[in-house]
Amino acid sequence: MMELYEASQISIKGEDMVDEAGEFSCKFLKERLAYLDNDDDEAKFVRSTIENPFHKSLPMFTARDFLRNFHGGMNSNNNNDDEWFGSLKALAKMDFTLLQRLHQQEIIQISKWWTKLGLANELQYARNQPLKWYIWSLACLSDPNFSEERIDLTKSISFIYIIDDIFDVYGTLDELTLFTDAVSRWDVTVADELPDYMRICFRVLYDLTNEISFKIYQKHGWDANNFLRNAWKRLCKAFLVEAKWFASGKSPSSEEYLKNGIISSGVHIVLVHIFFMLGEGLNSENVKIIDGIPDIISSSATILRLWDDLGNAEDENQEGNDGSYVDCLLMEDKGLARKEAREEVMNMINDAWKRLNQECFFESTFPKPFTKASLNLARMVPLMYTYDNHHSLPMLEPQVKSLLYDNSLFL
Repeated sequence: MMELYEASQISIKGEDMVDEAGEFSCKFLKERLAYLDNDDDEAKFVRSTIENPFHKSLPMFTARDFLRNFHGGMNSNNNNDDEWFGSLKALAKMDFTLLQRLHQQEIIQISKWWTKLGLANELQYARNQPLKWYIWSLACLSDPNFSEERIDLTKSISFIYIIDDIFDVYGTLDELTLFTDAVSRWDVTVADELPDYMRICFRVLYDLTNEISFKIYQKHGWDANNFLRNAWKRLCKAFLVEAKWFASGKSPSSEEYLKNGIISSGVHIVLVHIFFMLGEGLNSENVKIIDGIPDIISSSATILRLWDDLGNAEDENQEGNDGSYVDCLLMEDKGLARKEAREEVMNMINDAWKRLNQECFFESTFPKPFTKASLNLARMVPLMYTYDNHHSLPMLEPQVKSLLYDNSLFL
């Protein structure tokens, strides 16, 4: 029954029987769980399957959890089973330790870069979370060979958060309009008219994008500069739309909100960078497609935007004003209960997963490493956007500590 539930997670649109199988198996497993002791091994596996199905979980966490929970020869007295598992665990320990050291070195490099940059001093109320930004990169690009790409991607991700904070917390509408114009024109002379913190931010973004574009050209022979610039332009324009909504007191329709929110999520920034950084399978067709917002990007972005809105999450140290798709639904239909609105959003997230499955498993426009990164980004969303009442991340923080700093798994 667990396997049936796991299989239902890779459904695509129109597979109604698979959906019914998923609902049936989930109901069965929950009923079974009610009769099991919480500390029982079977209960742990059933609960883990329901809460974190394999397809929607990050491999770097599921592999670790398997080694933690599986002790070898659970139902057997065969010494060969124990010997086999002992060898597997020894090999896993070596691999884990080597990767842990690599990731720690990457974090050190990113922390040094961020400190030297000095933007945390210029924007004291903005998020100062280089480790969190790095985890996004690690989730998307888990291959050990992508060390340089992870570091560069983390730098770009940091600017999604920084620019978001500028629009949410710092800038006046006139200043934000000038900033968006500077990014759209990609002109440092226009930036001279901006406040100091905006000018510094744009100049660093300008230099970083040029640096990353040059590396991509050296490695893969593609000039990605215009594509990366277009991505940043879209992001700032989407942020500006939201700023204008708030300034005018306008409540957008749910359709307007989500269409803009797919862009303001920043997912297209991450995936466009990854597409060119990986450099595999680039051709004139998919390069042209990636410059828009193809389904593989919009589906991942929809998952992120709606999941964030579902919890009405407020990130640490944030004083800004973010919208919510749930609130848009409630404004449109005064008779709709919040619980019903949340259920509708969950259904939309499930539909977005089906579109993502379609793109990753049944389309051939994009190479496998890129589709894998897109899946991993979507898998990371629940960890990044499940906040508690203290605005902290109870799911993410222990996972990161265990992955990067803890060796107790192998004791």
